[in-house]
Amino acid sequence: MIGNDVVDLELAKTQSNWQRKGFLKKQFSENEIRAIEKAQNPFELVWLFWSMKEAAYKCHIQTDKNRFFAPKKFHCFITSKNEGVVEFLEHTFKMQYKLTKEYIHSWVVKEGIVQKSFYIDNIKKQSITTNQNLLNNFSTETVIRKDEFGVPYLSRQNQKLPVFISTAHHGNYGAYAIFK
Repeated sequence: MIGNDVVDLELAKTQSNWQRKGFLKKQFSENEIRAIEKAQNPFELVWLFWSMKEAAYKCHIQTDKNRFFAPKKFHCFITSKNEGVVEFLEHTFKMQYKLTKEYIHSWVVKEGIVQKSFYIDNIKKQSITTNQNLLNNFSTETVIRKDEFGVPYLSRQNQKLPVFISTAHHGNYGAYAIFK
């Protein structure tokens, strides 16, 4: 199982007003809200926590197969520079993240994971560009499909490959994670 997420910080500034009344209480736990309020850069921490929650969620639905929206149930903790943990029910997801001026990329940590984030110059081709970047790691016969729950997987000659993948894109940034 694997999960990753990317947030284009410029787009986040224009798409969502995280400071509007009720936003933080709907998305974050009391501990997360306190951390955001105390942060040197609250905006970045809001979107880092959001990205970590989304990556953990993507990992979780690969086995649970029930889609739901409950970001407050995912509890984020920063453990060191570029690392954190997300707790959800009885699961603990170790996370790593890359925080730049332009974007945040978060992924669930597994030994042997391959992950990459990149710039997308044509926003209209986010999915195509992201999928092509991921597929560049495999033979030309490999394709990305989605199961009935929308979870992506790799297939070659109509056979599901024993590889977990996760893709993400937002604004001008894309990312993927691969776990074999």
